[in-house]
Amino acid sequence: MRTLLLASVLLAAAPALAQAPLPATCSRDLFQNEGGMQRELTRLRAVGTASQTEQCRVWREHVSFLQKARGVFATCLTGTRREQNVRQMDESLAEYRVLLADRCKR
Repeated sequence: MRTLLLASVLLAAAPALAQAPLPATCSRDLFQNEGGMQRELTRLRAVGTASQTEQCRVWREHVSFLQKARGVFATCLTGTRREQNVRQMDESLAEYRVLLADRCKR
């Protein structure tokens, strides 16, 4: 009986034990993500009337940024905030990949 009780306590605590601590750089990384997103939005607006070649270059760079930002969110957030931010990055990545495939053939 005592073994069963101990096992049930350990199973209940398993999710908390399994969650690794967040890296020490997360505060900085999330802050830089926010600033980076603002810069990216400014860049995207600026190429709205640029040549197709210039737009494609900026869109490719934006995809690279989104991939890095997604990694920060996946590493540095937990729970619902993590799910929402990672999902948003995945959706944006999918949209830009379609845009690149449609308009920026290499």
